Amino acid sequence: MSEAAGGASAAAGEEPRWSDCSEAVPRARRDAVVAALREVLPQAAVLCEESETRPYECDALAVFRQLPLAVALPQDEAQVQQVLRVCRRLQVPVVPRGGGTSLSGGAMPHASGVVLSLARLNRILSIDPVACVARVQPGVRNIAVSEAAAPHGLYYAPDPSSQIACTIGGNVAENSGGVHCLKYGLTVHNVLRVRGYTIDGEPLVLGSEAGDVPGLDLLALAIGSEGLLMVATEVSLKLVPRPQLAQVVMASFDDVAKAGEAVAAIIAAGIIPAGLEMMDRKAAAAVEPFVKAGYDLGAAAILLAESDGTPEEVAGEIQDMERVMRAAGATAMAVSASEAERLRFWSGRKNAFPAAGRVSPDYYCMDGTIPRKSLGRMLQAIERMEEKYALRCMNVFHAGDGNLHPLILFDANKPGEWERADRFGADILELCVQFGGTITGEHGVGVEKLNSMCVQFSPGERAAFFGVKRAFDPAGLLNPGKAIPTLARCAEYGKMHVHGGELRFPELPRF
Repeated sequence: MSEAAGGASAAAGEEPRWSDCSEAVPRARRDAVVAALREVLPQAAVLCEESETRPYECDALAVFRQLPLAVALPQDEAQVQQVLRVCRRLQVPVVPRGGGTSLSGGAMPHASGVVLSLARLNRILSIDPVACVARVQPGVRNIAVSEAAAPHGLYYAPDPSSQIACTIGGNVAENSGGVHCLKYGLTVHNVLRVRGYTIDGEPLVLGSEAGDVPGLDLLALAIGSEGLLMVATEVSLKLVPRPQLAQVVMASFDDVAKAGEAVAAIIAAGIIPAGLEMMDRKAAAAVEPFVKAGYDLGAAAILLAESDGTPEEVAGEIQDMERVMRAAGATAMAVSASEAERLRFWSGRKNAFPAAGRVSPDYYCMDGTIPRKSLGRMLQAIERMEEKYALRCMNVFHAGDGNLHPLILFDANKPGEWERADRFGADILELCVQFGGTITGEHGVGVEKLNSMCVQFSPGERAAFFGVKRAFDPAGLLNPGKAIPTLARCAEYGKMHVHGGELRFPELPRF
């Protein structure tokens, strides 16, 4: 997971909207699984009553819900291994879970399965200030790594907006990003080694703290695999020196297309900011009363561009970015004059998701990626979709790498609004594909984007994905029903969209 904990919520009393296996589990089956788990875990570490398992029924995309058969709470690697062996022997699906802040339903339980919570594996095992490496367990919160490394002048660069709550294990599963990943990379660029177990309980070590590893790059394959391949129990992270200085330019634009062009122009000029984010007028208006960041509420779009490094480097880069944005049509600019002001500028962007919850009963956070040059056109298209679906949409972007986070506002208690929001989101993702982008940048596929996978990838590509899954998990027990759509599902989805052998995007503008 990569953004603040928040997402679509279901109306009170609603049934789960999706379940891979929704039939009731026979009592004898549940009792057998629980008894087997309690042979390897303390009794209190196995939850099976509805009142105990209800908090685990969903992740932050709460519109998708499912009670699990049981929840296992191991406290060390040996117990994780034993739980996996029990589930493999009994053919029980396993859904690994971190902080539950993921936004694509990737941690939604399986009705016949066990939720394997890694929350108790939450120790920072070591900080090596010479090698610049932190060795942590998967339940460690993202921000805790930087806090532990701070006395050594180091920090962990990937910073999802949910970093106070999201865990490193979840970051690895989703290949999470953050506002500073344009310069410092995503999770995959900052993880050196992952240790864990296969569904058979066999130990597996991918990558190395010593640098490059011969053979296939299975580490990069595992990062972002959404818990389908292995369960991570220890992660080695790359730490970077904290810069001497960081400053932010906040620029206003009277047109969203101009703001998009400014993003492309900054990168084209050879400037790689530490962060480059965009917010539209609706997002700024929602967040400003909440955080008082000083945003220009009259602007159609706001860009936040950060430079970090030595004072000399920062001064030169700030000047270059101001020049480029002025040429692109910026109507006003302000540069943070202190660390407190820099953090205040960023606070609005990092609190955009909770701010959406202040202005709407529910919101649906999308995640797609497009070429930077298409940012302006995408925002204009989303405005037209708002009219089509009669719903509002706030937009916040990791603009530097084209990663979109539209926030579709709706009320789940009003009949038909969730269905319209769902179709609105699907249209955004399919337009991302039309623009030459992808259906996810950092939130993952989970259950949310299974249909959209049918749009982006061919049957042959999806078969290759299943081939990788079978190589790691032949029985298909790790997080089943997630990330990779079946042939039957895609065939059914295709009936709604295919006309004359060509995929059709109803009522969407083409560019």
